[in-house]
Amino acid sequence: MHSAPHASAFRRLEAEGPTLHFTFEGEATTARAGDSVAAALLAAGVGRFGDRPVGGAPRGPWCMMGVCFDCLVEIDGVASRQACNTPVAEGMNVRRQRGARAIAGEEA
Repeated sequence: MHSAPHASAFRRLEAEGPTLHFTFEGEATTARAGDSVAAALLAAGVGRFGDRPVGGAPRGPWCMMGVCFDCLVEIDGVASRQACNTPVAEGMNVRRQRGARAIAGEEA
């Protein structure tokens, strides 16, 4: 088992670029045009993207290519979106995903 990465270990290689604005957990955040949600959050110092459905351990990006599903977040009200495969869009609202996504018609 692995833990969420320590976000301070990530840094940008290029100095400048056009920026986009989005929110994470209700806080204004910026990204570079072309960033995935995961890359933008890591660059902003966020390492914990949510909690595991079983046990509640913190989860964060691991593979950065869509294989592991450890970067799942809620984007614009839709749960279980892969942050590493989703490009940031202007005005996007991103939230941590806590536990498993509810199935339509399932009692909460």
